[in-house]
Amino acid sequence: MSTTVVTTETEGKTWGGGNEPLKASYGKMMMWFFIVSDALTFSGFLAAYGFSRFKFIDAWPIADEVFTHVPFLHGQELPMIYVAFMTFVLIMSSVTMVLAVDAGHHLNKAKVTLYMFLTIIGGLIFVGSQAWEWATFIKGDFGAVETKGGNILQFVDAEGHRVALKDFVVAGEHDRVQQERKNGLWFVGEGSLPSYTVEDVIHSFEANDNLLIRTQELTEDGQKTVLSRAESLNQLKTNGKLVVEGANLQHNEYGSPLFADFFFFITGFHGFHVFSGVVLNIIIFFNVVLGTYEKRKSYEMVEKVGLYWHFVDLVWVFVFTFFYLV
Repeated sequence: MSTTVVTTETEGKTWGGGNEPLKASYGKMMMWFFIVSDALTFSGFLAAYGFSRFKFIDAWPIADEVFTHVPFLHGQELPMIYVAFMTFVLIMSSVTMVLAVDAGHHLNKAKVTLYMFLTIIGGLIFVGSQAWEWATFIKGDFGAVETKGGNILQFVDAEGHRVALKDFVVAGEHDRVQQERKNGLWFVGEGSLPSYTVEDVIHSFEANDNLLIRTQELTEDGQKTVLSRAESLNQLKTNGKLVVEGANLQHNEYGSPLFADFFFFITGFHGFHVFSGVVLNIIIFFNVVLGTYEKRKSYEMVEKVGLYWHFVDLVWVFVFTFFYLV
């Protein structure tokens, strides 16, 4: 019984499987497709952030006043230092990934193992630092009072330096209980109660003549507007609605709640990508240690995860620029 083999015109051609499209393997092509689609997603998020910031440009928080914290250095104002450290670590992890890919091309298992390990350590440091930054942002430093119109009133001394609520407010006795589903309406709930009430802040503010209120509105010089003593008292008494400590998806002691919303969403989305990249790198790292790719005589998998890691690093450059520098 004979078998007839039919030869088509596509056999041996690029899309017939005869060779590699654009001199790239199928796996690398699929990684590039994913990177392009993910880049479009991040572009949409950053564009939305840009439009929102432009719309509220006169009331947007100043990054140098928000990101001033450094672990183990509490009480010191060091704007952008720790964010710069995080960025440096992530960029250096991209360098070690390049070295790992290059070592893979030379089939040098020892160097691939070393540089992959350093890349993983850099990624873990970044993810841990981002989690710490989130916790610090949520907790807040100074506290503020939110007005009936949703604006933020911050407190400063005669020299214009921020003053924390805990430094001048004396808490009174409060009978109010935090609203929870178990002791109220099933669809009503709230976060932790603030340490002080608006009445506490008003009474303490009246007792400290050296304090003034700073609004979230920016002057022509790019600085927050500081009210006179009389204007401060009037604004606090007539418009004070809620004491805000830290930031969440509804309230933000630093300024517009939209800033916090975008911060949590975009940096969280990027952080998820970094965490996913770390997990992938760990899997590939153990495969390298076990000699899987050495047996194949190809470290292409290292190159594939390297493409993803470089993309994550590049995205952070844009996120860093939009949130922290501009």
